[in-house]
Amino acid sequence: MNGLLAANALGALVSAGSSVVGVFRPGLGLPEGEAVTFGTHVYARAYAARAVPLGLATAAAMWADDAAVAWPMLLVSGVAQVGDSAIGFRQRNLGMAFGAGALAVLHLVSAWWVVAR
Repeated sequence: MNGLLAANALGALVSAGSSVVGVFRPGLGLPEGEAVTFGTHVYARAYAARAVPLGLATAAAMWADDAAVAWPMLLVSGVAQVGDSAIGFRQRNLGMAFGAGALAVLHLVSAWWVVAR
């Protein structure tokens, strides 16, 4: 179980870190050739404002090693990653689509596993 919790904590921190990268390089989330606008900068900051606390809280919940704390955080993080993956597919950003999709599967399957054990 410790390996599963560590993988989820690492995934949550990677997701939070990628949102910080997006603040400094907001064009990474756009299709190739699309211009970075003021709105893109605002969206990147707004996204990071959600992703950083969620990622840190999810990682902290994994280190707590308490199922009552872990499964709801995994569920919320997994659903957020499903949304991020859908945005990635919509924007034709395959890195975002598949990266967030993989984290969604990890978090949601882990939430189920924590509850089922």
